[in-house]
Amino acid sequence: MDEEYDVIVLGTGLKECIISGLLSVDGLKVLHMDKNDYYGGESSSLNLIQLWKRFRGNDQPPEQLGASKEYNVDMIPKFMMANGTLVRVLIHTDVTKYLTFKAVDGSFVYNKGKIYKVPATDVEALKSSLMGLFEKRRARKFFLYVQEFDESDPKTHQGMDLDKITAKEFITKYELEDDTIDFIGHSLALHTDDNYLAQPAIEFVKKVKLYAESLARFQSGSPYIYPMYGLGELPQAFARLSAVYGGTYMLNKPQCKVEFDDSGKAYGVTSEGETAKCKKVVCDPTYLTDKVHKVGKVARAVCIMSHPIPDTNDSHSAQVILPQKQLGRKSDMYLFCCSYTHNVAPKGKYIAFVSTEAETDNPETELKPGVDLLGPVDEIFYETYDRFVPTNNCTADNCFISDSYDASTHFESTVRNVLEMYTKITGKAVDLSVDLSAASAGGEDK
Repeated sequence: MDEEYDVIVLGTGLKECIISGLLSVDGLKVLHMDKNDYYGGESSSLNLIQLWKRFRGNDQPPEQLGASKEYNVDMIPKFMMANGTLVRVLIHTDVTKYLTFKAVDGSFVYNKGKIYKVPATDVEALKSSLMGLFEKRRARKFFLYVQEFDESDPKTHQGMDLDKITAKEFITKYELEDDTIDFIGHSLALHTDDNYLAQPAIEFVKKVKLYAESLARFQSGSPYIYPMYGLGELPQAFARLSAVYGGTYMLNKPQCKVEFDDSGKAYGVTSEGETAKCKKVVCDPTYLTDKVHKVGKVARAVCIMSHPIPDTNDSHSAQVILPQKQLGRKSDMYLFCCSYTHNVAPKGKYIAFVSTEAETDNPETELKPGVDLLGPVDEIFYETYDRFVPTNNCTADNCFISDSYDASTHFESTVRNVLEMYTKITGKAVDLSVDLSAASAGGEDK
């Protein structure tokens, strides 16, 4: 391997594949390696036999569950916002031509022991059984402000400087109740904790607006889309893209070892006795364990069911967010459900996940509030995994390490991490001004 690469990317997880695609489109020379013999890294999709091997240690799933190959069970399941940043990245890189998306049926929130559809517009606010009559009117005013808000048009700001006031100060003007603030902050703006309340209101308003615009996009019951055959399609689509732009992929490369010079800068990667030289290394935390530290862990239950999640209007695909306060926890809990309609399971079967930032060492007890909402399950598997973030100085060592995936079942934090890494690697921002109609889901835009 005499040639030198601009960047060597280690691991074919979603984040690494997106970055590899972005850098290839930019004209950089990229070598992409993975110690595994499959795409996806931590974020791979498993068939039924692979699922059984991982959780039960054998390759004999019960026959009544159907054909193994009809299952595509994402290990890190996440829906994407129809108008969100990840979709913009997919369009910017033209990866959409390798993927087919289908809208997700439902978006729900858990409140006082029950599941409700998330209202996202003034019309939905007035119909929602989540709020009393007077609260509906107050919420309607809030949603009308958000819908009409245009960052470049001060007339729509109603005299408020959203860069100066906090989200809490902004919300206070509408006299909304705590439960209402809870579902707007966690189920629409998709914040994973309440720290956003002390931040400038502008980001909060933009996030709620993105939710409402994404909801309007495909006229389905949610703002989310999801690829047919699961997220395992994404890394492979980016691999194809990278190849089109001259990127090189190598799977099944054991012991990928990052090489450092005397000054501590990475200059290459050695595998099977050969060293490929490069200017920069991009990888997930498993490749440079001495440059990351643990910040938490995710607890998750993976379930196979023969019915949708109860009280979700028979949605074949849905997200339910359980805000932390509703459970007396420090972090939100997420339910994710997908089914044969997205080709991730055989006909009549549903895949559901319950996930949260772990606060104890007992996932079964901790995830019980979410698992109880699923109704009877055919099979259930529990797991926890540690979350790592990099501690290195990337300008000093030329190593760019992604954060581990969080417990959320949407892509907002994942893609934010990718864009931050891209900017660190290239010194510039990704151009996300794209024609959103280039990504359609389940037929054309309505």
